[in-house]
Amino acid sequence: MKVVDEIEQHLIEKVEGFIGEVTKIHLPEEQGWTSTVRQLSTSESKYILKSSSEERYRIWLKTEAQILKKLLHENIPIPKFHGFIEEEDCSHLIMSYEKGITLRKALATSTTLEEKCSLITSFGEFLHQFHESSPIQSLQHDKSWLDEQLSIAEFYVGQGKTDGTKQLLEHLIANKPAPVQQTMIHGDCTIDNVLVTVGKVHRFIDVAGMTVGDPRFDEALAIRKFKDHPEYIQPFYEGYNRYKITHEELKYFDEGLYEFF
Repeated sequence: MKVVDEIEQHLIEKVEGFIGEVTKIHLPEEQGWTSTVRQLSTSESKYILKSSSEERYRIWLKTEAQILKKLLHENIPIPKFHGFIEEEDCSHLIMSYEKGITLRKALATSTTLEEKCSLITSFGEFLHQFHESSPIQSLQHDKSWLDEQLSIAEFYVGQGKTDGTKQLLEHLIANKPAPVQQTMIHGDCTIDNVLVTVGKVHRFIDVAGMTVGDPRFDEALAIRKFKDHPEYIQPFYEGYNRYKITHEELKYFDEGLYEFF
């Protein structure tokens, strides 16, 4: 029997044009800040339907759809793109369902320090391998990634769409860190945006910011929740040993640039 509760019938019909008949809809416990996430089942497979209604978040969702589509045939551990639907008041991204729980949840449910440290080392290894991978040509920029982000931040300040202030932005522009070799970056590499299975971090989610950029931004966001806990920082750098961010760089990217996004 077909189950179509929780979503309007007209949207279900559009979704089914991409993945076939939907037999079950489930609202996962873990939800994001910018969208509603539903798990859809068909007779063949499972999918994720990610929906956003706020203008800014709809733009981010469309960007994520474009990135997933662009990277569909690349060897990057991300969900697979299946479709994108734009309605008058809401946008919807259809992608593959991937097994696992977020690193945040895995850390919260770990019962020993040893388990937590193992997870964090795995996170470091996963990010290290990603930053060492070959940059995707289609994601390259004409100017530096940091300059582009500062330009976007300036636009957000002008539109009143950010928590970051004009004074902070001026400080960031005047105190840019020395440039480093650009790499593939996730762009929002927090413990909420990687999945864990069998005790290992193995996949990125929420990839709207994935591009070629400054790896220090990923590194800063990866350790932001345990930057004041040496017992967690050390395991991270046992896995991520390509570069250790300085205190000044960490502050610039985490407490500075990230405030605008």
